Amino acid sequence: MIRIKSKDELDMIRLSGAILARIMEVLRSKLKAGISTKELDCLAEDSISKEGALPAFKGYRGYPACVCTSINEEVVHGIPSERRVKDGDLVSIDLGINYKGYFSDCAITVPVGKVTGERKKLVEVTKKALQLGIKQAEPENHLSDISSAIQSYVEAEGFSVVRQFVGHGIGLNIHEEPEIPNFGQPHKGPILKPGMVLAIEPMVNMGTWEVEILQDGWTAVTKDRLPSSHFEHTVAVTESGPQILTKYG
Repeated sequence: MIRIKSKDELDMIRLSGAILARIMEVLRSKLKAGISTKELDCLAEDSISKEGALPAFKGYRGYPACVCTSINEEVVHGIPSERRVKDGDLVSIDLGINYKGYFSDCAITVPVGKVTGERKKLVEVTKKALQLGIKQAEPENHLSDISSAIQSYVEAEGFSVVRQFVGHGIGLNIHEEPEIPNFGQPHKGPILKPGMVLAIEPMVNMGTWEVEILQDGWTAVTKDRLPSSHFEHTVAVTESGPQILTKYG
């Protein structure tokens, strides 16, 4: 069942999202060649604490860090380490927080230094795919209208959408119903209603859509080891249309 949030619940999720957006801006500003992903994780934890919130990922199903840091061919769930970011890397940061029992989730992919050609296009296409998916989060649309909008645009641009990982409902838990695939036919599945809150998150690969999990049990990488990109927003379905609750500029 997809939970419809009350006005008070939506107000608190919106506040959680605003806090998360501020934290993501801090991480984005510090994400430069030479920084380690562990340093990014420490910065995230410190920023979350200063905001009076809690990291939503740390300890979730045993995940050992606050933030997921996935580089180049890593799709999602990369574990922070002493690995240092290099010029030309595509670095995805995925972060969720719990503010007084209300959850928000957000992801960005940052091209570090000089990134051109297909790698730059991959990031731009993924970001636009998120925007197109969000536009479909209108009352009385079907859930799969989001999925179809993302897939059709991404594949028209020559890239592929990951099948193994999907978006999700969010708000009173970090993961709620429904699952939101980034692929599928339009006009299928549940009807969207005001009060639903969705974490929409296209994961787009330069090559094959297939992924595999590394030995750490978390890090997902593209099967062909070509680069991947990931963007995510927490979005409320409202009577006046979709509202992005994790707006990061």
